[in-house]
Amino acid sequence: MANSPREGFVHETELMVRAIGRVESPVQGTVDCDWGPVESRIVLDPQYRPGLQGLDDFSHVVVVTYLHLAAFDAARHLVRRPRGLATMPELGVFAQRAKDRPNPLGITVVRLLGVASYGVTVQGLDAIDGTPVLDLKPYLSGVPEEKLRRGWLADAEARRARGMLS
Repeated sequence: MANSPREGFVHETELMVRAIGRVESPVQGTVDCDWGPVESRIVLDPQYRPGLQGLDDFSHVVVVTYLHLAAFDAARHLVRRPRGLATMPELGVFAQRAKDRPNPLGITVVRLLGVASYGVTVQGLDAIDGTPVLDLKPYLSGVPEEKLRRGWLADAEARRARGMLS
């Protein structure tokens, strides 16, 4: 008998989701790059545009995307070095923001630059041109800065600042 009600339980569910719009980005191909300065537009399908009302009162939004060009291969992607850098430790896919994942969903907090009749303009979205957008939500951090831990990323950022990470 299993130790918990879920132990040994394999559950596959087929989900149906509908894109609400698409990303317009200057980044055309699947690349690892510094997404921070990248400005993108999220063009919503007309029927969803009224849902933007009030979003402009927020500084940041959560963008949920479908990573349509991702191709997860467990042997290559389940454990790997971030960005393939030899200077980085091997980490599991769930400890990274890698695009190749068991379920190709992108979830990114971005700076909201503006709300317009077509959708929104954002900065820092790690999605290429044409990426389907599944949802937008205002970002509300409930974690105080002093309690936030950034794991391996804190070390990588410190090394980058010292010029030791390319």
